Amino acid sequence: MASMLDAVDQRTKLVGENRLELLMFQLGGMQMFAINVFKVQEVVQLPRLNLMPHRHSSVAGVTHFRGRTVPVIDLSEAIGMRPIDRTKPCNLIVTEYNNTVQGFMVGEVDRIINMNWNEILPPPDGTGRQHYLTAITRVNERIVEIIDVEKVLAEISPYDSRVSDDVIDKELLQHTKGLEVLVVDDSSVGLAQCRSTLDYMGIKVHEATDGKRGLEKLKKWASDGEVVPEKLLMLITDAEMPEMDGYRLTREIREDPRLKDLYIVLHTSLSGSFNKAMVQKVGCDDFLSKFQPDKLASLIQDRIRSVIEHK
Repeated sequence: MASMLDAVDQRTKLVGENRLELLMFQLGGMQMFAINVFKVQEVVQLPRLNLMPHRHSSVAGVTHFRGRTVPVIDLSEAIGMRPIDRTKPCNLIVTEYNNTVQGFMVGEVDRIINMNWNEILPPPDGTGRQHYLTAITRVNERIVEIIDVEKVLAEISPYDSRVSDDVIDKELLQHTKGLEVLVVDDSSVGLAQCRSTLDYMGIKVHEATDGKRGLEKLKKWASDGEVVPEKLLMLITDAEMPEMDGYRLTREIREDPRLKDLYIVLHTSLSGSFNKAMVQKVGCDDFLSKFQPDKLASLIQDRIRSVIEHK
């Protein structure tokens, strides 16, 4: 299975073309689930696990993997289903999110599929596991549920969304009244973290849950006569989103004369080195890994200072 991932580094060009690759797997039943390949480091058979005291109920234990201790999460239990049956074949998906490495215990791993983001849709309201899904898609007429891993991790080890007092320039906060920011993210956890920081700074927040909706909102403002690059202090966008990813969203903005000067920050849990390259390719102004409220607040303040200087 690990050989399936050998060429991941060569696949980065897919993302800039509104494409992605999904690793599909099961959690014990017939339902198929998936996560983005770019978050995956390796897939191996489930090794022996060591128990750890005071662990979260969804953490099955820890294992030693390539010189480091990695927590192993029972992904089935974490999204409200029955725990994985370890008497049957189990696999470990080793992933990296926001510069942390963790393993997800799953059942059978199926395959990697190459898709276009416009084939990835928001989960329907009737999906019982909806609050743990970031999207769905169809493969060979079967529904595949794409798991919101950020939410899973946030429930096991909650992110601290507080901004440190010494990060905030109190005098600068006098200039935040009337400022507006659009945040585009399909993850409720990602939206909440941005909203918390922006609310703390007194900045009005507009939200969209995918790139397509974000672009529609921007174009409507422009059609209504708003000068969008002046209306918004910045756009903060996730990379991975149903229907239109953050890279395509940025490209569409840069190609619209009414929007092209909008300040755009890519805000994602994907690999930092990879995203820095993509920032240059598609034309974002800055990049920031998710769930770093102090760094987000600093970035916002730097942008405010720049706007003030150019007035």
